[in-house]
Amino acid sequence: MTDELEEIRRQKLDELRTRDESGSTNESESGNPAEPITVDGKAELSDTTTDHDVVLVDFYADWCGPCQMLEPVVETVAAETASTVAKIDVDANQKLAAEYGVRGVPTLLLFADGEPVERLVGMQDEAQLRSVIEEYA
Repeated sequence: MTDELEEIRRQKLDELRTRDESGSTNESESGNPAEPITVDGKAELSDTTTDHDVVLVDFYADWCGPCQMLEPVVETVAAETASTVAKIDVDANQKLAAEYGVRGVPTLLLFADGEPVERLVGMQDEAQLRSVIEEYA
């Protein structure tokens, strides 16, 4: 197990060095950001869902325990899938959350071709998120 972890660390370090040397930005080969992006307001959400084919939107709150547990899963999904991940703070964007019917956090909406196609409420595991994204990617 320790040898496997060391091998993974070595591979990741090599990837980071290669990316740094090539001057690559923080986007994957598919053109999607490799990290979740923060969206503030309806216009930014509209731009994001228009600019990218598949967008997973995470409506969250800083005080929400399940949201904090979901954060590493969402970061992995952003880095390793063909989707863009957007994060929206419901406290700062109450009107936007209400417009999309967000009544509890975390709520995840999946947009495909600019339209909401899936809604997931509560803690989700990585396999579930990957499965839903793959349906539309």
